Amino acid sequence: MKAQAYQKCINFRCGAEFDRMDVLFECPRCGDLLDVRYPWDKLPVPGSLGEFSNKWSSRHNRLDFSGVWRFGELLPFCEEPHRVTIGEGQTVLQQNCGLAAELGMRPDGLYLQYEGLNPSGSFKDNGMTAAYSHAMMVGATASACASTGNTSASMALYSHSCGLKATVFIGEGKIAFGKLSQAMDYGAYTLQIAGDFDDCMGQVQDVCRKLKIYLVNSLNPFRLEGQKTIMFRILEQLGWQVPDWIIVPGGNLGNSSAFGKAFAELKELGLIERIPRLAIVNAAGANTLTELVNDRGLRWNGGQVDQELIADYYADLDARQYRANTIASAIEISRPVNLKKCIRALEVCDGVVLAVTDEEILDAKAQIGKYGLGCEPASAATIAGLKHLLADEVVGKDQRVACVLTGHLLKDPNATVNYHSQMQRPFSNPPVQVPNDLDRIIDLMKA
Repeated sequence: MKAQAYQKCINFRCGAEFDRMDVLFECPRCGDLLDVRYPWDKLPVPGSLGEFSNKWSSRHNRLDFSGVWRFGELLPFCEEPHRVTIGEGQTVLQQNCGLAAELGMRPDGLYLQYEGLNPSGSFKDNGMTAAYSHAMMVGATASACASTGNTSASMALYSHSCGLKATVFIGEGKIAFGKLSQAMDYGAYTLQIAGDFDDCMGQVQDVCRKLKIYLVNSLNPFRLEGQKTIMFRILEQLGWQVPDWIIVPGGNLGNSSAFGKAFAELKELGLIERIPRLAIVNAAGANTLTELVNDRGLRWNGGQVDQELIADYYADLDARQYRANTIASAIEISRPVNLKKCIRALEVCDGVVLAVTDEEILDAKAQIGKYGLGCEPASAATIAGLKHLLADEVVGKDQRVACVLTGHLLKDPNATVNYHSQMQRPFSNPPVQVPNDLDRIIDLMKA
C-alpha cells in the first residue's frame, strides 16, 4: 500500500489542509505552522510496538538498519524508493547508575539517550533523513537552513548524499568551530550574516520563498517526523516500557514538539497505555519558553494559542534590543520557530519548563563526562534541569527518567577545555604542569 499523508495547519481557526507533495514551511492561508497527518485507519500499523524489534534481524536492509526508517509505519509520508538514509539512529540509551547515585536517584532510574552517535554527531540526522526523503520525493534541487551549528552540519551531510546544493546561514561569531568545520568539509555554501540565529532564520525563510529552495529547518513539518523516532528508540531500549519522564533541551523546540506528537499518535493508535511527562530545559540566557509559559501563562488552549501574548513578548525583546546569550550555542535562540507546537506538546505530556544557568550547564556536562558520555553543552541542560526537578520534588527520586543528550562532545571542544583548564568549578579537572623529570613525575602520580 502506498504511503498516505497530508499537511494540516495547527491553527484551530484555520485548519487548512494541503497535499503531501506541496513544499511548504508555513500555512499559505494564515502563516502558522503545519503538521504532517495520516489517515491511520487506511494504513498498515503494527498491532504492538514489539513488532518493530523484529526488523533489527534484517538490518542488512538499509532501511531496517536506519533507526528512523525502521519505524517507517509510524511516519508513512513517502514510499520506500524515496527514503534517504546514511545509517542514522544507531544510538544508545545508557543506564547511568553512577550519575544517578550522585544525583540521589535510585541507581537504575536514570537513562541517557545519546544522540551524539549519529553520522553528523547530533540528533539532527533523525530529522534530516526525513526532510531529505521528502525533498527527493518532490524533486528538490537545492536546500538551505539557518543554523547555530548542528543543523548546518547535518544538512550539509545529507545534501551531499542526495546531490542537492546546500546553503547555510549562520550568525556572525555564533557557531562552534566543531560544527562549522563539518558544514565546510561536507561542501555547504556558508553565508555568515551580521546578526544572530533569529536574524538568520528570518533571512533564510525569505530566500527560500523567493528562490523556491527547499528549507530544512524544523519549520519543515516533515523534518519533525524523523525526530519522533528518538522516542521510539527510547521505548525500544526500555523493552517498550514508557518511562516516567523525558527531559530535553529547549532551543528551537523541534525535539519537544516532535516528542509530543509521537506520544499523542502512539496513544491514539493504542500502542502505549500512558504518556510520559516532559520537561523542557532552557538556558537562562535564552529563556523565551520559560518566561512565556511560567510567567505569562501561555497555553495550547485547544489550538487557540494567544498570538497577541507572543507578539507582545517579542515586541518587548525588540524594544530592549535583547539577544540570546549562552555557552550552550545549540539552544541560543530567543524566537523559537516551533513555539506553538511545543506548547501543544506540554499539554499532551503534562509538561514543565525551566531554565538553568551556564555554570549549571557546564557543571552538569562535566558530571556526564565523568560517568562515561561526552556531550556538547546544550545536551547537559537536561541533567542541570533534572537537579532542580529533583530538589523541587517535581521528579521523584524513584522514578524512571530518560534524558536526551543531543550532541557529541567534539561539537564544542573549546567549552570543555576552558571549563577544565580555566574555570575553577566543582568538577573542573585541569592538567597539571610538571618538569621533565622522572622522579618528580612519579611523585606527582603517587600523590
